[in-house]
Amino acid sequence: MSGIFRALEISSSGMTVQRQKMDAVSENIANVDTSRTEKGGPYQRRRIVVSETTERPSFSSAMKRAHGKLARTHSKHIEGMTRPGNRQETPQVEGKNIVDGASSFKLIFDPSHPEANEEGYVQMPDIEIINEMVDMISANRAYEANIAAISTAKRMINEAMEI
Repeated sequence: MSGIFRALEISSSGMTVQRQKMDAVSENIANVDTSRTEKGGPYQRRRIVVSETTERPSFSSAMKRAHGKLARTHSKHIEGMTRPGNRQETPQVEGKNIVDGASSFKLIFDPSHPEANEEGYVQMPDIEIINEMVDMISANRAYEANIAAISTAKRMINEAMEI
């Protein structure tokens, strides 16, 4: 796959992970006051762990499946992309949504709360809104950077088509 399409593939993979991070942060903020979940106990903070994977189909394989014979005007036009041994796999990243097992709980004194223990304390999630907002801003900026990279790649493709 040529370099410009690999750039699109890498950026789209990064955008997917950053969207997952923003979703996890949103869920954490929405559940900051959840003292009891369906599984019992207070809500536990979620986070996204990013790792490299080769399991997902690459952009180039999706393009090859979508590229029909009618789209070719000459059989050698895409020779550089299909020649055996010329294919370079682009590493993909994936985000795994995990429960932060290391997160503890805050004890809040509220004897009127239905989940309060004998001493009047309620276990609440230990989620700091400021930390979540920093994570959200960071994910948002990384998402925007990937959008800028895709826009640049698209502009380069369009300019190459004008030659």
